[in-house]
Amino acid sequence: MKKIFIALALAPLFFASCKKALEEKPYSVLTPVNFYKTAADAQLAINGVLSQLQPQAYYQRTIYLITELTGDGLVPLLTQNQERIDLYKLQYTASNIEIQNWWQNSYKLISRANDVIANVPGIAMDDAPKNNIIGNAMFLRAMAYFDLVRSFGDVPIVLKPIQSLEDPNLYPDKSPAAKVYEQIISDLKFAEANCYAENKISIKGMVSTGAASAMLARVYLQRSSTTFADVNDSQNALTSCNKVINTGIYKLMTNYSDVFNCDLKYFPTQTEHIFDVQFGDDNSTTQNIIIRMFSPAIVKGSGSFVANLNLFNNTYTKDDVIRKNWNVSNTAASTTVTPYVSKFKDPKWVAGTNNSRVNWIVLRYADVLMMQSEAMNNVNPADPAKFNGLNTVRARAGLTLPAQQLSLANTPTSAAFVDSLVKDRSRELCIEGHRRWDLIRLGKYKEVEKAVNNVTLQDFQLLFPIPSSELDANKKLKQNTGY
Repeated sequence: MKKIFIALALAPLFFASCKKALEEKPYSVLTPVNFYKTAADAQLAINGVLSQLQPQAYYQRTIYLITELTGDGLVPLLTQNQERIDLYKLQYTASNIEIQNWWQNSYKLISRANDVIANVPGIAMDDAPKNNIIGNAMFLRAMAYFDLVRSFGDVPIVLKPIQSLEDPNLYPDKSPAAKVYEQIISDLKFAEANCYAENKISIKGMVSTGAASAMLARVYLQRSSTTFADVNDSQNALTSCNKVINTGIYKLMTNYSDVFNCDLKYFPTQTEHIFDVQFGDDNSTTQNIIIRMFSPAIVKGSGSFVANLNLFNNTYTKDDVIRKNWNVSNTAASTTVTPYVSKFKDPKWVAGTNNSRVNWIVLRYADVLMMQSEAMNNVNPADPAKFNGLNTVRARAGLTLPAQQLSLANTPTSAAFVDSLVKDRSRELCIEGHRRWDLIRLGKYKEVEKAVNNVTLQDFQLLFPIPSSELDANKKLKQNTGY
């Protein structure tokens, strides 16, 4: 759907670890003073922000270690790195390299976005493309802060480029999570108002106004589950979902498999993807290790993870064969193997390599429909129409039994609906980076971890520890409670 592969390192790395970042050799002689001159420079700069999502230690791999290993869908091999095993067992430590990667790469994305937000306004160019580029940067900054606040709670907010060793933002203090959410929503509202519509984007890979609306819905829903929720969060989430739906631009692909078809990656051929992290196509060698990580050794994958047996044996109902057969498998090269995640496929993948054309989907239309149902349940649990979005997604999977009939006692109560929603989000969106946040938001994390993995989740483990490297670099930071 979207296509950008140009990388540009303009922004200094943030304080992840600050001292080391400032000692790095410069990537080039370009500086904000002599670079940001033309509209073409602005486009190159936002491409550089987008490229920050691509590293293995961010949205190429760490995303699903943080969100899925800590849930009920993935299991690491016992021969894997200890930090992966610790995430699966919910044994979080401040020295876990993947938790550190998540923090540091989020702030690197924020740093690059801040550079664009600070410098593009000074370029002499038309207002619409200028504000579109700034809106893209705002979206990406909001996305990074959303990942941080869900993961760590109170975190530093930095909204301007770090200028020198004397810059007061070099070693910032934490801001309350409530303030972080306010900043996220402010950024996304700017993006919603200024980014182009999907069908108006000429340079594919950019953020759309639909992506901003969809992300706003996700943010409002997540905040609605916190102690500092706004009374209007669920209604605002519903409004945001309806904005996406009412554009008429996005729709479910006819076949579930088409959502993941590498030959149908770009709009308008791909109508379901709303925002992706972009990787290679036929003319690119952009590294993407996703397929290799999940593929078993018999087909020259690294087989680093297997499917949780609960995902393979119990998650899907007997008639939910379309999604199950696509998402998980116990057969490879005509051989029976340990069940694995088969969801990510590329017929042109050269077995054993780190390259594939698979994008990492951040937002897609099926999720918006299910978020619409969730928001309606929050607003008015007695409204039977709340099942409509969920049933639309189920129907695409070939299911004829409505979701409301799966609820306890066939009633539209809030609790019964959540039971259905937790299961259906897993069936549709498994291993797409949602599970940890879904279980926390819907109040099912402790229950599911105990039932599926026999792990007792402590309240403080709803947040990760602040990485020890960050505590060492910035003495203003204090460790999260429990660690």
